[in-house]
Amino acid sequence: MDKLDKPIKVTCSNCNLLELCMPFGLTPSELERVDGVVANRRKVKRGSLLFRNGDRFTSLYAIRTGFFKTCVASEDGREQVTGFQMAGEIIGLDGIVHDNHTCDAIALEDAEVCVMPFDRLEELSREVNTLQRHVHKVMSREIVREHGVMLLLGSMCAEERLAAFLVNLIERLHVRGFSQTEVVLRMTREEIGSYLGLKLETVSRTFSKLVDENIVEVKQRHVRILNVDALRHIVSASSH
Repeated sequence: MDKLDKPIKVTCSNCNLLELCMPFGLTPSELERVDGVVANRRKVKRGSLLFRNGDRFTSLYAIRTGFFKTCVASEDGREQVTGFQMAGEIIGLDGIVHDNHTCDAIALEDAEVCVMPFDRLEELSREVNTLQRHVHKVMSREIVREHGVMLLLGSMCAEERLAAFLVNLIERLHVRGFSQTEVVLRMTREEIGSYLGLKLETVSRTFSKLVDENIVEVKQRHVRILNVDALRHIVSASSH
């Protein structure tokens, strides 16, 4: 595994992402106990691995800053992107089933994560019901996300897939206080294509179509949504 910077001690109670990655309603004493579980922060350089396929599963990671992609190698050796994760989201759930990670997690920009040893988290969640429900919700959200991706790949055309991807991205960023109309893509078009089951040329062509229709404006990785309703309509039309 790529060398990671020296861990930094952290507390959840004074983190501005507390409401995103921890359950609402923890008492001060429960929050203090959670602080005891979150071992440290770890910095991950752009392009470096947080964990790789086959690594022993020991911890979940709450992303504090930065963007990650998770990916697996397909049978022909190509990289298949399985998800993109951002600040306030939990990464590493794939390792729970077999005690080994089943994908690679790679930082798309310099990032920082909070390390939560799973055995300690499990132990505390048995005593703090609010935390246990939250862990179950996080796992459930991941299942729902996977079902969403399957629907995306199984029934949508290229324009619908890309529109759904952009809508999902801006909605997640908006919850974090970012603009609902502007986004800087941390991933390449090739990575977007891998995730959406589209070839690179198809992604580029579809972006151009959205530009021609005055729905988006694109300057390299900077995307400005000019017509959010039209973008949402493309997605909703696919479900009728």
